[in-house]
Amino acid sequence: MVTTTVSPYLQGNFAPVQEEITTDELVILGELPADLSGMFVRNGPNPRFDPIANNQWFDGDGMLHGVQIDNGKASYRNRYIQTRALKMEVEAGRSLWKGPTEPPNFDLPHNNLFGPFKNTANTASVWHGGRLLALWEGAEPYEIALPNLETVGPYNYEGKLASRFTAHPKVDPETGEMMFYGYAVTSQPYLQYSIVSPQGELTKTVTIDIPAPVMMHDFAITENYTIFMYLPLTFSMERIMRGESAYLFESDVASRFGILPRHGDNSDIRWFEALSCYIFHTVNAYELGEEIVLIACRMNGTTCLDILTKFNDTKDDRPKLYRLRFNLHTGAVREEALDDVASDFPSLNLQRLGRQNRYAYTAKMATGQRPAFSFDGLLKYDFTNNSSQVHELGVGRYGGEAVFVPRPHCNAEDDGWLITFVYDSTTQASELLVLNAQDLTAEPIARVFIPQRVPYGFHGIWIPKASLT
Repeated sequence: MVTTTVSPYLQGNFAPVQEEITTDELVILGELPADLSGMFVRNGPNPRFDPIANNQWFDGDGMLHGVQIDNGKASYRNRYIQTRALKMEVEAGRSLWKGPTEPPNFDLPHNNLFGPFKNTANTASVWHGGRLLALWEGAEPYEIALPNLETVGPYNYEGKLASRFTAHPKVDPETGEMMFYGYAVTSQPYLQYSIVSPQGELTKTVTIDIPAPVMMHDFAITENYTIFMYLPLTFSMERIMRGESAYLFESDVASRFGILPRHGDNSDIRWFEALSCYIFHTVNAYELGEEIVLIACRMNGTTCLDILTKFNDTKDDRPKLYRLRFNLHTGAVREEALDDVASDFPSLNLQRLGRQNRYAYTAKMATGQRPAFSFDGLLKYDFTNNSSQVHELGVGRYGGEAVFVPRPHCNAEDDGWLITFVYDSTTQASELLVLNAQDLTAEPIARVFIPQRVPYGFHGIWIPKASLT
């Protein structure tokens, strides 16, 4: 008897939706704030065709789900990101590429500027220089039109883009500059760092020397520095070609954090060594006297998405909020756990990015849930009072990252709303949840019911109304 195993990332609310729809006048329980006006857009994987190899959550084609809010009303639309690879697969009527942890087919034509892996554009988005860009860290961005979410095409900064483009660029709220980097896994240089002017011109790219390829999913900035994380989640094409996992977390290898003056180059970077760990997402970083302070969702190692761990390390691999301090004078590194509750997908008031922040928000991980990255609540941290609040989504209800939207003309750092998609596994329906960011223990301000299921996804963005026209 032959049995087949269906990937958990193709089941339940990980399963894709195939229909692209547009719906006005959504049903709302509660009342949307009159001064909440703009568009929430969330990116995520949504496979168009059945996979041809082992399927992971991050393998699927990018799909944007957008809820536009104005005058207390809401509308919804979802659109595939029309990447070159997706168009080629639609023409073929089937999947052509395997996921990035599988051996690539070098006979296929490149679908991006930077190698044989499929650019899905499925991870996050950034608004900068008057453009919305959909991002996947292994290739170039895709420009997206607003508010219709139609794909304009790949974007390479008038041919100046010399590297892959991280899914987590940082836009300085005061200078308007955007910092990004690209890491490579198949050829050198393994790390390049770039700066884009407030007007959207790519003005600088420098190579940062690192000895071997690693998965570098996120980084951080302060007012004057950029922080790179060289963590021991290594990539090996040789392992792929042997049929083994592309990635291996090497728990016997130290972590290194590189601190670079924002406009410096490789000769200016300083590396600090810390205990072996992995960080998918940083919360924020800032300067405090002689120290650089980094707040992040840190784990002792990672086995998520079937990543192997050297020596079968049994330490807890669930991310928890940590504070790391790097002393620029003495070279000392200090780490402290801020909570023992597992959480990830952090957010904050982006007006405090790179500056000391009092508040941060994370998605609380459900216990005993598989596959990885199931979230059943939201957490608010107050770093001044060393306290936290929790908003439980309810029995059978799961969500993900919540985006902070500041109230227009507000003064308090936490004066605004948290917005996220929630899936109710009992009703098999999705909704947009709007919470008062100043009091997560309160009932939702509004629940906006979505006319079709919204699969679990990655990162969202809020685009104010003024940027939509």
